Amino acid sequence: MSYCQFKPHPDLLPYIDAYWVVEGHQAQYIQSNILPDGCIDLILNLKDDYRAKTGELAMAAGKAYLVGTMTTYKTSFISPDNKLVGIRFKPAGFSTFYRFASLSEITDATIEFDAALSPDLHKTAQHFLAYLNRFFLQRLQPPKHALAAIIQDVERSKGQVAISALAARNHITTRQLERNFQRYIGVSPKEFTNIVRFRSALSQIKYNTQQDSLLAIALNCGYYDHAHLTNDIKKYAGAAPSVI
Repeated sequence: MSYCQFKPHPDLLPYIDAYWVVEGHQAQYIQSNILPDGCIDLILNLKDDYRAKTGELAMAAGKAYLVGTMTTYKTSFISPDNKLVGIRFKPAGFSTFYRFASLSEITDATIEFDAALSPDLHKTAQHFLAYLNRFFLQRLQPPKHALAAIIQDVERSKGQVAISALAARNHITTRQLERNFQRYIGVSPKEFTNIVRFRSALSQIKYNTQQDSLLAIALNCGYYDHAHLTNDIKKYAGAAPSVI
């Protein structure tokens, strides 16, 4: 299996995190867990049907799918004849290109995306980066929300921020904050901060050059103890810290 990421056009960087391509290779069947990151992905299936390990059809060949914000891990199973192209939108970035009633309607779900609104699969296969940049630059619209600064606030604090404090210092009520997060990101502010905190802890565990204990990492990331961190890792990553 091969996996590659590409940065979008500079004008798209505030809204699109990356384009990515995953492709199976001969005689390889690769299973892995995809972890929550607060993002939404638009996935184009350029080759054969993409199926779950059980054989159930997950994404039909030649179609586009929207994967909502995840609150737990998903298991990916790539077969030799799979090729998927993805557009990973930054949190709240999807609404810069598309109008959607509320992204909370597709949280943890994968839905078929309207072909009339999707990038053309043939053009994507032929010209990939140039075509996707052109397609999304043409769809670019001014954001309908003011969440960018709030999201940056959460990311700077590595998820260690009370929702009431987040609302107060960004001059918004907690009710408005909840409504905007549900509509434009797909999860509550609390769930989003938990995901950001989890990913910060996960990074510290993976790149633990100081050989810190799990308890030290947990406390550094704002957890009460290592048990709470372990529970979050099992929820979001599907594994114990020792095997991450």
